[in-house]
Amino acid sequence: MARGKFITLEGGEGAGKSTQARRLAARLETQGIKTVVTREPGGAPGAEVIRELLVKGETGRWAPRTEALLHFAAREEHLARTIRPAIARGDWVISDRFVDSTMAYQGVGQGLGAAFIDNLREIVVGSDMPALTLILDLPPETGLARAAGRATAGEDRYERMDLEFHQTLRQAFLDIAKNEPMRCFVVDAARSEEAVAADIWEIVKARLLP
Repeated sequence: MARGKFITLEGGEGAGKSTQARRLAARLETQGIKTVVTREPGGAPGAEVIRELLVKGETGRWAPRTEALLHFAAREEHLARTIRPAIARGDWVISDRFVDSTMAYQGVGQGLGAAFIDNLREIVVGSDMPALTLILDLPPETGLARAAGRATAGEDRYERMDLEFHQTLRQAFLDIAKNEPMRCFVVDAARSEEAVAADIWEIVKARLLP
């Protein structure tokens, strides 16, 4: 059996990652491709428990290293319980966030640096990096306004961080895309949901479909 493909959607708050993940999965299903849609932090039972610690509460509740380690602990569970088994059985996996978010949020935004995150990535992720990463880009002010209008059950810890932090995140994601052009594609997420979905589908067809 052929191995499945691994796609990640990245970007700041309110960029529409979860919506586009669902749309892409539905489109792939029409092509006969079984698809697993998942998210980070979370995506497996233990990882969802850790998610509660990360996305709720006071913005400064964790030291940056602690926060990064919690993300990678959740990621280990996510990979072991969800992502690797799905790919091994031939399914495609679409994840709303993955390791690039940790690089942007903790590595750059919280000042840990690339080396610290890269070391953890090598230990936890290894060769299981995405085949394709779609970075949904939009001004932070627009994304935060969108995020404020959705029901998140208190999952707004990152959204409550200051605007400068979110501006730093945006540039961090753009830098990741610039440094890894074979894997990462930037999509203008300030447009309509339909326009963004159309661009994503064209990229996926060109990169991953025969």
